[in-house]
Amino acid sequence: MEQIHITSLLVHCRPEQMTAVKANLALLPGLELHQESAAGKVVVVLEAEHESQILKTLEQIQNLPGVLNAAMIYHELLSTEGEA
Repeated sequence: MEQIHITSLLVHCRPEQMTAVKANLALLPGLELHQESAAGKVVVVLEAEHESQILKTLEQIQNLPGVLNAAMIYHELLSTEGEA
């Protein structure tokens, strides 16, 4: 049985560095940018086969220049069994 982890994160960065942070986020595999606010907050969604990949990416995000905090706000484990 194959599984996929879907996780939503709230990334808080320095507003003046938002453009650079979003550019760096877009380089990470399995990551999609969604909503953002002028206050320096960005909602991202990660998809990965293993939870360890999610945790590694979260750590990478937290270490990006300009990022103040990244917090997981949603996590779901889906089974791809039976899909064609």
